[in-house]
Amino acid sequence: MNQMRCLLIILLLHVLLFLSCKNEQKTATQSVDNAWYSVNDFDSVKKIDTHIHLNTDETTFIEQASTDNVQFLDIVDDRPFGVPMNEQERIAIRQIQAFPDRVEYATTFSVSGFNREGWQTATIDHLRSAIQNGAIAVKVWKNIGMDLKDADGKFVMIDNPKFDTILHFLTQNKVPLIGHLGEPRECWLPLDQMVLHKGYYSEHPEYHMYLHPEFPSYEKQVQARDNMLEKHPDLIFIGAHLGSIEWSLDELAKRLDKYPNMNVDLARMSDLYLHAKNNWQKTRDFFIKYQDRLLYATDVQVGVAKDAKEMKRRVHESRMYYWSFFVSDQVFNEDGIGSFKGLHLPREVVDKIYYDNAKRLFNPHFKLP
Repeated sequence: MNQMRCLLIILLLHVLLFLSCKNEQKTATQSVDNAWYSVNDFDSVKKIDTHIHLNTDETTFIEQASTDNVQFLDIVDDRPFGVPMNEQERIAIRQIQAFPDRVEYATTFSVSGFNREGWQTATIDHLRSAIQNGAIAVKVWKNIGMDLKDADGKFVMIDNPKFDTILHFLTQNKVPLIGHLGEPRECWLPLDQMVLHKGYYSEHPEYHMYLHPEFPSYEKQVQARDNMLEKHPDLIFIGAHLGSIEWSLDELAKRLDKYPNMNVDLARMSDLYLHAKNNWQKTRDFFIKYQDRLLYATDVQVGVAKDAKEMKRRVHESRMYYWSFFVSDQVFNEDGIGSFKGLHLPREVVDKIYYDNAKRLFNPHFKLP
């Protein structure tokens, strides 16, 4: 009888040990699964696109955003083509009022009166008013460095002392500055030597620097931006388009290491695809190392939808393509680039790029839930 009891106890212990191992295996499997997103997780994950341009009051694009779980930072530009700056701002404010849970906006300022007395005071007054009306950031564009000239006819760069008062105002009020300063390095090449940016510069020869050797060089554009960051180390800065250092992850890493308040948006996806093709491991390691400094962005220009259904389809497919590149290791193929593999980033990295970094950098201004 005692022998039978001992056998039963031993059998029960084996059963308990087996169940314990199974639970540990299940927990480990769940932990591994929770470390990654799948392509199918797209709809359930909150996303903030930190760089779009709403050039219309039409709502098709924003309606699709609700389905795709995307919120936006609409950026106003001081550019000489397209919708004028003041109308861009009016559109932004109207869209914020219509979609308060979906849209925020970044204002800008005009440099047309740069050489007139009182320009700095008037600019700060404008920025203060825009912030009171809901702007959560300020954008400067490449016309600084590629168009604006001083009273002596010399090009004005972003490190010009006349900007210091404005940048100090932003720093003191913890308002981030988004800077599209300079252009991709290919801008200084002839069209037939470009890999990724031929389309834009064939349509905008006024900004194709190969045709304008009298303009400041690529190196001077980047140096002026770096000088500005040296002078204003506490300024929250987001370098649009990978900070115009899209061609070299090593050079970009040097700036991120040197300037702790510098961040970059990812609105140069084709360049990232090329990096992934040329050195997948290095590209992935860059994203993991600098996961706190990178922001999801598309730079999409939103106009009137001629076919609402078709626009929604294209917008959704584009977002899914980016998402798949970040979360999966599937193979993609792009004209002019060739085949490359997705980065398959960990869930925590994806969360930061798509949402957490934007909430942190634009806090306390970013009011979206």
